[in-house]
Amino acid sequence: MKVRNSLRSAKVRDKNCRVVRRHGRVYVINKKNPRMKARQG
Repeated sequence: MKVRNSLRSAKVRDKNCRVVRRHGRVYVINKKNPRMKARQG
């Protein structure tokens, strides 16, 4: 999982990416390609 201060570049890499808020943190998750994970902050 990558930690980034902006998730825009992580989100546009694949069309299956979703931006999700969990426990006050913002995550990018991808069910089809689980390697495309990122977290903000």
